[in-house]
Amino acid sequence: MNRQWQLARRPEAEPTVDDFRLVSLDIPEPREAGEVLVRNRLLSLDPYMRWRMNDAKSYARPVGIGEVMVGATVGEIVRSNDPSFVPGDLVLAGGGWQDYAVVRSEALRKIDAAAASETAYLGVLGGPGFTAYAGLMKIGEPRPGETVVVGAATGPVGSLVVQLAKAAGCRAVAIAGGAEKCRLAVEKFGADAAVDHRDPDLAAKLAIACPRGIDVYFENIGGRVLDAVIPLLNPFARVPVCGLISQYNGLEQRSDATPLAQLMQDTLVKRLLVRGFIVTDYNAYRDEFLALVAPKVKSGAIVSLEDVVEGLANAPSAFLGLLKGLNKGKLIIRID
Repeated sequence: MNRQWQLARRPEAEPTVDDFRLVSLDIPEPREAGEVLVRNRLLSLDPYMRWRMNDAKSYARPVGIGEVMVGATVGEIVRSNDPSFVPGDLVLAGGGWQDYAVVRSEALRKIDAAAASETAYLGVLGGPGFTAYAGLMKIGEPRPGETVVVGAATGPVGSLVVQLAKAAGCRAVAIAGGAEKCRLAVEKFGADAAVDHRDPDLAAKLAIACPRGIDVYFENIGGRVLDAVIPLLNPFARVPVCGLISQYNGLEQRSDATPLAQLMQDTLVKRLLVRGFIVTDYNAYRDEFLALVAPKVKSGAIVSLEDVVEGLANAPSAFLGLLKGLNKGKLIIRID
């Protein structure tokens, strides 16, 4: 049987485990040319999934009620109707929260388990890593001597942004949740300074950490962090907007919110570049990313942090923990 987590209902604010439903279905069969059956081994859990639970217009359609929850997977080909993929091949796919998935072969990417661990292809060498590379290098365009501030800096995206910024000769300032994550940002990922976004003196401490202002702000959080960043943006600063995790549950609807108005004024006066992006916008650079980052991962020059949870049954509770910042590093479900 194929265990499958479906969306049972749409959360009004913070999700609960009751928003998901576990069902057992027959294992699907690849019937058309180009279809393959993949047995999922690893499932990536990521903040964007919360957005996809809402019935709202976005860059991708919402998950429908009764549909399987979306997600990137590493899996093994079981049956194939494409001669370029054979049983036993390991692939990166969008298999979702389930044991088995039928996927079009053009949506698959073979992975080399000898080059890096399977889990790395869902983290530093997968979508999160490529998101970090595309946002920082293609929009942020860091230059030696500049200051790069990174939101959610110990997560799978932010931690690589910190390391890429340092490799580009920049001062990297991390924003993370709690003293332990701030320590990780400095000691493990090499940030020059780290500021706790829960600190009531966030704005003052961020100003101290950025004495020459901010040239690139890699946005992952939103909310009061953005409030603290805006006054420190230098002329011609760039702001790649990757995510706004503080607002995914719809709790940031403040009637007195003015940071957006201030940002628009600063965008004009300081000639800022503020650009939202979806990683698939930059697919043409994926091979460039792998050529640069994969050898450094193998040599240990780039490090990552993984939080692996055992068992598909634990996916909803692990996901809820992710939204609360309880994970340390890339959150992955080992399905069986």
